[in-house]
Amino acid sequence: MRISPNPIKHYPWWIKPFFWTQQRNYGEILMPGLLWGKVPLLFATVASLYGVINRKRSPITPVLRALVTVRVSQLNHCKFCIDINSMTLAKRTGSETKVLALSDWRNDPIFDEQERAVLDYTEAMSDSNQGVKDEQVATLKQWFNEAAIVDLTALIAFQNMSAKFNAALDVPAQGFCQINQQEPNNE
Repeated sequence: MRISPNPIKHYPWWIKPFFWTQQRNYGEILMPGLLWGKVPLLFATVASLYGVINRKRSPITPVLRALVTVRVSQLNHCKFCIDINSMTLAKRTGSETKVLALSDWRNDPIFDEQERAVLDYTEAMSDSNQGVKDEQVATLKQWFNEAAIVDLTALIAFQNMSAKFNAALDVPAQGFCQINQQEPNNE
């Protein structure tokens, strides 16, 4: 890692419950949280935004959210994000099949039309040279209303920010998913 986390005792008291929750849920504190926590107001803002994007009542299903987060993680070469998001995708789908196939989703029949539309939009949003086309949004409207498309767009934008943050600071995988991830197919 390019930046060292602070000792736990140096974080404000109101951030520590987030760390305890991570410890309970993942068996350890997540390195990105320790880095965001070096600027407490930034940590609080990011944590609040993540909470809204990942809420239980999101119009984007948990599996679609996990597909998006893994694909964005792959595109941004974020080791930590690929690790934790792949674990989440495997849990949400009940298998590792989609995790293993995701880097070549365009050629794998395991993905349905809705997933393909979401992944196509995800890649277009994540690649500034490609950009989103009207046709991609029109395709999404087959499954989502406008508010849901805003929700999906926010998720993709948030995950790009998170993955770029972690990749820039070289946050390592923490061993949550043992699947050997391939480099993404950037076609």
